[in-house]
Amino acid sequence: MSTDRPLLVTMGDAAGIGPEIVVRAFERGALAGALVLGDAAVLRRAGAPMIAQLDTPADLHAVPPGCLPLLQPAGLPPGLAELPWGRVDARAGAAAARCIEEAVRRVRAGEAAAVVTAPIHKEALAAAGVPFPGHTEMLQHLARGADGTLPDVRMMLANDELRVVLVTIHLALRRAIEALSFDAVLATLRIAERALRGMLGRKSRIAVAGLNPHAGEGGLFGDEELRIIGPAVQAAAAEGIDAQGPFAPDTVFMRARRGAFDVVVAMTHDHGLIPVKYLGVERGVNVTLGLPFVRTSPDHGTAFDIAGQGRADPASLLAALEAARQLAARGV
Repeated sequence: MSTDRPLLVTMGDAAGIGPEIVVRAFERGALAGALVLGDAAVLRRAGAPMIAQLDTPADLHAVPPGCLPLLQPAGLPPGLAELPWGRVDARAGAAAARCIEEAVRRVRAGEAAAVVTAPIHKEALAAAGVPFPGHTEMLQHLARGADGTLPDVRMMLANDELRVVLVTIHLALRRAIEALSFDAVLATLRIAERALRGMLGRKSRIAVAGLNPHAGEGGLFGDEELRIIGPAVQAAAAEGIDAQGPFAPDTVFMRARRGAFDVVVAMTHDHGLIPVKYLGVERGVNVTLGLPFVRTSPDHGTAFDIAGQGRADPASLLAALEAARQLAARGV
């Protein structure tokens, strides 16, 4: 990184694989220049050998070799290390949210270069009374301006073969379709172009996937492409953005994977994320675009079915750490 400020890594849900993959990443040397926000007892249960507890990210330089650097936020619920593996628990949700809040506070204060978040469980967040359906919405709220204005953020999932940016995220499909608008699509294209230009060092080639089969087939299978998506693409092109489409969703991802485009903008969560995850969750990275700081995460969830069994693969977290370092160095 071009800065000596560290990465902040949140531990995720205490009952899921987040703490395990964080410890595995530490064992592989991937946490160099990073410190973890979490609960010491939880990380010991996940296999951390020795832990050095810090008061501030600036103390990272003083951590002895072989010690996992930890900043334990105030206000974590007690008894987290005694929670059963693989079960939804409000205490785990509250702890995960508290770690995210502290990470955002620190990075916005200039104490860190980026935030990397281990997986959280949406039901645990809800059980804890956290009013956000996922990381993206929570981070958007925490990044609001002094006047209360929320940044316009989007989710991008990427691996070395495909990048996808979503117009809508964690909404029921019916609500997602209702939420589509000219403004939302155009804003997504602007955000994608700005972020990809920073990542690639050049104008990006954006493909826009339609919503309906065959991109509506001229209105035969739906008219969102004619009323909303197409006009937004044209408006973006008029601004100098290299956006094309809308294309049939069942083929555009293959074209992008073969190099015709740098990124695909998709209208709904599963339209866009299934193609990326099919290529392998172990290589995918989730990047939140539009925040005033860099944030990445693995592209998988808490994997309650294997939590605590020593089987969790840290590959996606390793990719998220490397992506955060690169993005912070480029000032994206």
